[in-house]
Amino acid sequence: MSAKASIWEEVEEGLGGVGKIRILRLMIERPEEYFTKYMLEKATGLKPLDVRRSLKALVELGWVKEYQCDPKTYRVNMENENVKAVAELFRKLKRR
Repeated sequence: MSAKASIWEEVEEGLGGVGKIRILRLMIERPEEYFTKYMLEKATGLKPLDVRRSLKALVELGWVKEYQCDPKTYRVNMENENVKAVAELFRKLKRR
């Protein structure tokens, strides 16, 4: 598989679904903040199961970092090049 194909597969996985997009948008708007699952549920209006599934996928991609606190916290990984590209897209869309 070519590098371009794998990048597109990663982006498709990362943005596939309303839950992931809502979580990413919130985290990208507040990149220095740490979020619990509960905070994400309240801020996005998503159900607990949807937040868990979306976070699992985003953490596996390396788009979100998981911190082993009690409770676990999550933060967007702004060091990831694909996350940077998605953040730029979100910024452009927000200005429209």
